[in-house]
Amino acid sequence: MSWAFLITSLVIIATPGTGAILTIAAGIRGGRRLSLVTAFGCTLGIVPHLVAAITGTAALLRLGGVAFEVLRWVGIAYLLYMAVATWRASGALRLDGAAPQRSTLRTIGNAVLANLLNPKLTLFFFAFLPQFVASQEPSLPQMLRLSGIFMALTFVVFAGYGLAASFFRRHLVERPTITRRIQKGFALGYVGIGVGLATTHR
Repeated sequence: MSWAFLITSLVIIATPGTGAILTIAAGIRGGRRLSLVTAFGCTLGIVPHLVAAITGTAALLRLGGVAFEVLRWVGIAYLLYMAVATWRASGALRLDGAAPQRSTLRTIGNAVLANLLNPKLTLFFFAFLPQFVASQEPSLPQMLRLSGIFMALTFVVFAGYGLAASFFRRHLVERPTITRRIQKGFALGYVGIGVGLATTHR
């Protein structure tokens, strides 16, 4: 494993995206536990993309225009749904005692779905991982090892985002104007990611 892989992975993971926004929102809304559960769900959402990259399914998605387009537009629709739901939700950033409770499985499911419906992630792993695979060694063990490292880094970074958000949440939720702006910011963030995904071409 090279330092280039670690640094590049950290830069990509730390760049705010769907998973980061979801985890930060969870930290503000429900505190440390909810943020950690969401970070775990976002990390699990990477698995299908890694499997696709390792097995070569990503190549089929790259070549198969219909498959790619369907997945891309389903992802866009889901991001827009999240944007509308976040914008309209009146109690999304309330503290635990007042906020509606969600089951752990539902929280994980939403986080997995957020990352699952992102074809850019599949295409990224298909192009990114092979660059760090040594040709003189079996490729599968190397890709599995690198993928595991990437997932571990994802969980650590997202958990850090969520825990930081949970630390400041009481100061935020006591200021309705600020929390409403943050909520709208999350909604616009989902829209921005959706627009970026809409402009992605094979």
